[in-house]
Amino acid sequence: MFKAVKDILVLSSKNNSKSQIAEAYLRHFARHRATIYSAGFEITSLHSLAIQVMKEDGIDISNHTSNLVDEYFEVDFDLILKVCNDTPSTELPFQTKALTFQYNFPDPELSKGTDEEMLKEFRHTRDMIKSYCEKFLKIHLYSNTQSFDLG
Repeated sequence: MFKAVKDILVLSSKNNSKSQIAEAYLRHFARHRATIYSAGFEITSLHSLAIQVMKEDGIDISNHTSNLVDEYFEVDFDLILKVCNDTPSTELPFQTKALTFQYNFPDPELSKGTDEEMLKEFRHTRDMIKSYCEKFLKIHLYSNTQSFDLG
């Protein structure tokens, strides 16, 4: 059976910044051709700088919530995008036939320095995620080709 709308999960350890940014951009670029979810392995609050840098780009994520991956065991995902380097070894709590992709974006939360320096790191990561998500969907949603290097 052909599924017109794809289900895409963005996965990270805490689901509070990088995965939230990726969820927002994937939803923005997919234009209703995919249902986008994001989740992590622990619940945390959204990082205020993630909300700020997305607002700067015209996308409001202030109402997003941090979700546990366990919440989505009934969703038949088509694609899973892991955005943290600590998620490859973490097992999903459910079986899936989804194509899984890994891209280790820098973690702006680990940056040190002044508020402005941290904000600069969040903007840098946001811009990387935005570019990656647009390419990711062009390949995996808008074309039939399944293997490209998006790095």
